[in-house]
Amino acid sequence: YPRLKLARNLLRDDGMMFISVDDGEVANLKQLMSEVFGAENFLACVAWEKRYTRSNNARLFYSLKDNVLVFRKSESVSFLREPRTEKSDSNYYNPDNDPRGNWTTSSYVNPATKEQRPNLVYKIENPVTGELTEHPTHAWKYEYSEHLRHIQEGRLHWARGGDTKYPRLKVYLSEREGIVPIDLWDYKSTGTTDEGGNELKGLFGEAVFDNPKPTRLIRRMLGLTTSSKGPELILDFFAGSGTTAQAVMGANADDGGNRRYILVQLPETLDPDDRNQMAAVTFCDKLGKRRNIAELTKERLRRAAKENKEENPLFRGDLGFRVFKLDTSNIRAWDPIANDLEKTLLDSQEHLKLGRTEQDILYELLLKLGLDLAVPMEDKIIAGKSVHSIGAGTLMVCLAQEIAGADVESLAQGIVKWHGELAPEGDSQVVFRDSAFADDVAKTNLTAILQQHGLENVRSL
Repeated sequence: YPRLKLARNLLRDDGMMFISVDDGEVANLKQLMSEVFGAENFLACVAWEKRYTRSNNARLFYSLKDNVLVFRKSESVSFLREPRTEKSDSNYYNPDNDPRGNWTTSSYVNPATKEQRPNLVYKIENPVTGELTEHPTHAWKYEYSEHLRHIQEGRLHWARGGDTKYPRLKVYLSEREGIVPIDLWDYKSTGTTDEGGNELKGLFGEAVFDNPKPTRLIRRMLGLTTSSKGPELILDFFAGSGTTAQAVMGANADDGGNRRYILVQLPETLDPDDRNQMAAVTFCDKLGKRRNIAELTKERLRRAAKENKEENPLFRGDLGFRVFKLDTSNIRAWDPIANDLEKTLLDSQEHLKLGRTEQDILYELLLKLGLDLAVPMEDKIIAGKSVHSIGAGTLMVCLAQEIAGADVESLAQGIVKWHGELAPEGDSQVVFRDSAFADDVAKTNLTAILQQHGLENVRSL
């Protein structure tokens, strides 16, 4: 429930959520989702055929399907289409060599009766017989002015040698944006759990997860919600084996898109005494990794990225990823000891917690400034200090623990020179560790030199 609430807040207005669940919990989950997202935002309960052979070991029913609940964030999602397939395109042809390309036909007759839609009742001339005709009970689908446009554009099709009583409307493949999604996803088009296991076995050389999702299942979801045109973000709250990330990599490689992913996975410990987890435990030991699911997830991403690169050598997209672990803030909270304020003040002279690395502090700084955690970074040693450039010089950070007065000139000039080489667009910000300065004079001089060279926004942490 907390993750569902959080998911709704994180989603864009045109965002969608897909949740795979079995029959035992689908009713409960749908009620919960309706409470969080609103019943009006329920779109479908898709039946996914995850297997296609039954097991006679079952005592009662054997399940060949899972359910995929689909909810939208808001009515901003009002039109959905799946990418076209060879099968769907095979229904279009061009027997009359129409310059507009392949076409099929749709009915011209309205489901509504003449009494229900009297404004759509008129006579149509049959060019084959020359007779005027109208449907005996039902109206046409289109207003008369629209009908005249269809005639002018040559869109009416009358079957020859067959039923020529009523026309049909030509529908051109070039005008189709996609195909209407359905709520039954068969194994042939969406994959099975066996396929998911084989994909993982192909990367790891052995089966280390039970019933992982196939990438084709996730790819079908991506086809409904993303495109190559925009930098969409896909969030998976339960990463498991990492199928979602591999699916995103594959989609980008296929169409040159810029989809990005965030995976969340608890470092769930693997139990060596559990027969079902022994293969995973052995695999972690072989890699020299800790025995938890998150380590397996990361290893899959590394191997999937390598495989993707080998299979798509011309793909120039980013296949890397960064790993973060939740922790408390690097900055000490003010927590005074009421009967010993002097000790509290002395202890708070260094407001950054001991044992935290520059990387720890740097990423918290990015979070506090609202910057992307995957933004490009570079490191450089200037005057013996490590300086970080984030976003091609948009943010320059030096978190050295000591900056003496003698270091100020060379450090400041080095930062100015590097910033000039990076030449970022717009204003830049420079951040230092406040406790690093030997005294206020050193801090003031360094700030002054930077500001003289156009780096006006200088602050300390």
